Amino acid sequence: MPKVAVFNMDGKQVGDMELNEAIFGADVNEVLLHQVVVNQLANRRQGTHATKNRSMVRGGGRKPWRQKGTGRARQGSIRSPQWVGGGTVFGPTPRDYSYKMPKKARRAALKSALSAKVKAGKLIVVDEIAVAEPKTRVMAGVFRALDVEKKPLLVTSEWDVNVEKSARNIPNALVAKTVGLNVYDVLNHEHLVMTKDAVTKLEEVLA
Repeated sequence: MPKVAVFNMDGKQVGDMELNEAIFGADVNEVLLHQVVVNQLANRRQGTHATKNRSMVRGGGRKPWRQKGTGRARQGSIRSPQWVGGGTVFGPTPRDYSYKMPKKARRAALKSALSAKVKAGKLIVVDEIAVAEPKTRVMAGVFRALDVEKKPLLVTSEWDVNVEKSARNIPNALVAKTVGLNVYDVLNHEHLVMTKDAVTKLEEVLA
């Protein structure tokens, strides 16, 4: 069973915590991680890309010159695709890129991502994160004390507006709740900082 140290906001160790083997000690399935990350990024795409075809381009209703006798190639419209300013052929059209993956696969991928952080020594557990008022300086000091200034992901059990606002202006930092934690955010951030309550709640959700 994995075991990690528990720190306070000053970066001092105040105890230890045993983690659930099935969640934080699972085998890392890199193929599944890749599939879930691709799925998440695809679901985030807006798909609003579009171009105008010849029927959408303004003008071009009159034949530019007569069919025969000019020595030039026959043309029916100055908005045909071969003309500058003409319509686009086979251009992108609005579409939905999202697709669903099985719930079991997504849960297994999250377990793999969490286990990878534990094995890499990138999971930091703190007893609690409490900020009296929104202060970027205070949260930056916490990250500095925990030595996680490089791209930290802070996970709390409940949403705390003061904590979120305190970390909002810190470059590459992100605050997330246990519910809604996803594979891409875990893998995309260098360090995973979780409160004890968040770890306990996550083990209940994924058990």
